[in-house]
Formats: sequence, structure tokens, C-alpha cells
Amino acid sequence: MAGRARGTSAGLDRARIAAAAVTLVDRDGLERFGVRRLADELGVDPMSIYHHVKGKAALLDAVSEAVLGEIAPGGADDGDGDWQGVARDLAHAYRDLAFRHPHVFPLLATRAQTSPAAISALESLVAAMRRAGLPDRVVADAPMVLFGFLNGHLLARTTEGPAAVPAFDARTHPTMAALVPRWADFGSAAELDRMLDAVLAGLAQQAAAPGTA
Repeated sequence: MAGRARGTSAGLDRARIAAAAVTLVDRDGLERFGVRRLADELGVDPMSIYHHVKGKAALLDAVSEAVLGEIAPGGADDGDGDWQGVARDLAHAYRDLAFRHPHVFPLLATRAQTSPAAISALESLVAAMRRAGLPDRVVADAPMVLFGFLNGHLLARTTEGPAAVPAFDARTHPTMAALVPRWADFGSAAELDRMLDAVLAGLAQQAAAPGTA
């Protein structure tokens, strides 16, 4: 590829590559994303990218890590046991990230996230739960429960939008039709908080159940 920098002379590092990849996915979507298009964006030979990131799968992991790094560590808990505040702060930060990067978000929801940024976010939650004295069984389940809900919830909100709520025929589905006004806030922060109430209440109830260790 004439005129393109190669190897270490390209002036690349993993962070610069990841940042350019996030920009490209944000703009054009995952379907059009590839190493050659990223190389064009950076003005380098594709092999220069492979010098830093070993393959497309590793590149997608770098994209995920870059956007997860936007979530500030910590949360509402200052040692007083407010683990639900930490969970709520984390959920809203994750929602904000999903709406900033709707084309990247499917990577977060469908690929295992083991980067330091991801683990730090989970550590803030489980550490707050342990400080509050919750049983380890509940603490261990909490990240799976919380992010299982968040990933499904936010995938629907960022890929479908308000039009995802259909107009039900009141003659054939009268109860569903009657509930449609209750979904007017589809995708809003208020909707997330309302559903989080149910998720967090379930975890608290499990923690209080006799015999939970």
C-alpha cells in the first residue's frame, strides 16, 4: 500500500488504535468495521495495526475496553453500606455509555468483558455489598443479575427506540393495549430507575432470606 506508514514507524500504539476504532464504529457501525477500513482511517498499512493488536477479535476487545474506561471508578458508597447507591450509579453510567456509543454497545453486551476497566467497575459493586454485610452468595450473583438485566434492557433501548412499543389492537389484546400509556417513557432514565428498583429489591430480599450464605 503505497504512501502508508508501516511497522513501528507508523507512530501507533494500542490506545491510539483503539480510540480510532471507537470513532469508526461510532460513525459507521460494527457491520462496516474492519482492519483495512481502520488502517485507512489512520493512514497506515494494515500490518502496522497487527503489530500492536493481534487480530480482529483482539481489536474488538480493545474497543470495548476503551469505552468501558469512560466509566469512573467507585460510586456512592463511602463506607456506610449504600451498595444500592453504588449499583444505581454504575447502572446509570453504563446507560450513558450505551447511548454515547450505541454501535459499540453490542460488543459490551455480547462479549466477555475481562479488561481492567470492566473488573474495576465490578469490584466497586461487590466490595460495597461486602462492606454492607451481604452474604457472599448474593454478592457473587449480583454482577450477573445486574448486567444481565442492563445488557438486555439497553440493547433494546439503543437499537430500537420508542417505536419498539407497538400499537396493540384493543379488540384482540385489550390488556396490552390498555398498558401502552405506561410505556410512554420507554428508554428514559426514569424507566431504568423503576426497573432497577425491582432488580435491587430482589437482591436485597435474597440477602435477607434465612439460610443465605
